[in-house]
Amino acid sequence: MNRLRELPEPDYLPALRSEFAHCSPASGLGDLDPPPRILLLYGSLRERSYSRLVVEEAARLLRFFGCETRIFNPADLPMPDQIEDDDHPAVHELREHSIWSEGQVWCSPERHGQITGIMKSQIDHLPLAFKGMRPTQGRTLAVMQVSAGSQSFNSVNTLRVLGRWMRMFTIPNQSSVAKAFTEFDDRGRMKPSSYYDRLVDVMEELVRFTVLLRPHAEQLVDRYSERVEADRPVVGGDGNLATLVDDAAGTGEGNA
Repeated sequence: MNRLRELPEPDYLPALRSEFAHCSPASGLGDLDPPPRILLLYGSLRERSYSRLVVEEAARLLRFFGCETRIFNPADLPMPDQIEDDDHPAVHELREHSIWSEGQVWCSPERHGQITGIMKSQIDHLPLAFKGMRPTQGRTLAVMQVSAGSQSFNSVNTLRVLGRWMRMFTIPNQSSVAKAFTEFDDRGRMKPSSYYDRLVDVMEELVRFTVLLRPHAEQLVDRYSERVEADRPVVGGDGNLATLVDDAAGTGEGNA
């Protein structure tokens, strides 16, 4: 696996006022060992990509909060269906990182009022089912966007729709950074601002929901239709439905 971006200055948080920050925001909500595993995706290949810079700031905060992070580099990801059976090393690696993750962060620029093709391609390469596994189902998701102009929510709204389609638990909070080119210094670090504060809020919330849901994720997405399709009867089924029908018949309620 060689498509993970190295995070520069991973422990340097100049914009964070640490006296107001919980280093363990999910404390008391569940087991923190092992650390929550978060995959971060961004949607631009520009040398100075603001969606990537926001994702890097998010990854630093997640590390501060005790998470393990991976940032996927989509530079050589082919278009969906460009290669037969999507048999490409970048596609395989992206899916493996998604399966590894317990939560994800998606950040796209807004282009023509929508997410970018780079962002959509990454999501399109994540199937609902893959070799008996589900690369996205049951995982938490935080959505973010950057804009060149005034604040907008078109991209985060689309990402929410996609997250729901991918059967993910998208957290309530979100981040939209307007005029992103003004929010970063020459080193590519986000300046202190209300946008940065919101980013901290979103990452805190993502950690909390990930820890809270992690012991229940499989049960929360267990579906009757999929058990039927897989011929997987419920273990220890007690026939409650049959009992209820018999009881109703005996009292005459079954004819109501």
